[in-house]
Order: sequence, then C-alpha cells, then structure tokens
Amino acid sequence: MSSTEFDTKMVDRQVGRNAELFARALNKLDTAEQRYPYLRILVSIVEQAHPEWNQAPQKDLQIARLVIEMGTRVEESEIVEVVRVRDEERGYFHDGAGAAPTR
Repeated sequence: MSSTEFDTKMVDRQVGRNAELFARALNKLDTAEQRYPYLRILVSIVEQAHPEWNQAPQKDLQIARLVIEMGTRVEESEIVEVVRVRDEERGYFHDGAGAAPTR
C-alpha cells in the first residue's frame, strides 16, 4: 500500500479513513455471502458516526450511498438490505422504499 492512496481527501471525516479502506477492501470479496459480515461492521461504523441518520426518512439509502462513495463497488441494494436487516433486528421496520424506520 502506498501513500498515494491517502492523497485524496477523506469522503467523510466522521466515519474516517479506516472505514474508507475497509470499504475498498470489500471489493476483493466475490459474493454477497462473503461480504455480508463485513458490510454489517461497516454499516455499524457509519451508524455510530452519524446517529442523526437513525430516524432519517431514507437512512438506508444515505448509508448505502456513503459506503459507495467511500470506494466500495457493492450494489446499493445489497447495502440497503444490510441496513434494513440490522434495523429489523433492533425492532425498527421500514414501511416502504426509503421510508423512515418505525417501531
């Protein structure tokens, strides 16, 4: 790894450079099954960095778009699904596409 990988400005200072590197590393995993546990970790990091998004109407899409902007080439729908599964495990349910999670 060279210092040229750090020449670009961080996408999101609240999430940080380590999360960006983690997002890029996901590109080396071939299947959704392989990526799933790592996407959960990355989504958790983003949620902790942005607690104000927890009740946002399009939280799932906001997180997915940020993760993609951080350098992962994972499909947006795959990331959205991980966000929704995590929310449902905590008792929050999405009413529809982009709807705010409700209890």
